[in-house]
Amino acid sequence: MGINDFLKSTFSHFGRSARKKEVISRILKSPIQNNDDVVNLHRYDPTNIGDYYCGVHHYFDNLKGKYLDIFDYKREDQEVRDNWFEKITQNSLIIGGGGLLNREGFDLQMKLFEQLGEKGKKTVLWGLGHNAKSPSTYGKITKYNVDTSKFGLVGVRDYGMKEEWVPCASCLHPIFDKQWTVENEIGIIFHKKTLGNEKVQKQFEAFPSTANNAVFEDVVRFIGQTDTIMTDSYHAMYWSLMLGKKVLVIPNSSKFYDFKYQPVISSFDNWQADIKKVQAYSGVLDDCRQTNLTFAQKAFDYLNV
Repeated sequence: MGINDFLKSTFSHFGRSARKKEVISRILKSPIQNNDDVVNLHRYDPTNIGDYYCGVHHYFDNLKGKYLDIFDYKREDQEVRDNWFEKITQNSLIIGGGGLLNREGFDLQMKLFEQLGEKGKKTVLWGLGHNAKSPSTYGKITKYNVDTSKFGLVGVRDYGMKEEWVPCASCLHPIFDKQWTVENEIGIIFHKKTLGNEKVQKQFEAFPSTANNAVFEDVVRFIGQTDTIMTDSYHAMYWSLMLGKKVLVIPNSSKFYDFKYQPVISSFDNWQADIKKVQAYSGVLDDCRQTNLTFAQKAFDYLNV
């Protein structure tokens, strides 16, 4: 990195940091903390179909159009930041889904929502989970980076935690009711970041593949047409298990270790030996849907929506 790029990156970092702190401070100091309506916060990113479709607002008529990108508090556009402030101070909050816990990039926002719960803000955690990057944490997460008792209602996608289990709401998408004919024995769904790994791409070039930045409907169809899925995408794992597929996971975060129906964990180096261990589960889709619908009734009663 040249000196100009370094300086540009440094100034950009400090600018984002200042914007984040200013918005959070303004929210916490605001005398207005209403529960007029509800807004759903998650990572609203159309280039990552897992992040995009994990938003609860996609699946319930009373939440349609009521969403915020959890990253909007750091945007350069003042109007975007002001909208974030306005929506949060005026409304009850549904936070999730996605890997928003135990992750540095979401720490400030989650701590903010925790504090707002203490100030009378109605808050619901729905289908989110831990997402620690360090391999030393894999399979070892026992607590979250926020006090979940400070939130009004809690449902997390991590089955091994003490909180109520509520998997990602994307299970409610009607596309999972479709049926496909299996055409591929093994298929790979890459996380979009892995597309830049030339070694991995070369290693698996002979296999049919897609990625989590592709069109959602195409990815789900790919899963439906494949017997065994290998992936380093959480939602590709989740959707594959719901469709009764055998799944081999290459973990890049703690999030893969705590789903109710466990896939086989492997690596890009050892996949050939481990893929012989994979198994399919039945009833996953129905379980996930019913759990979400039951939780939705509790959430909407609590939020009065």
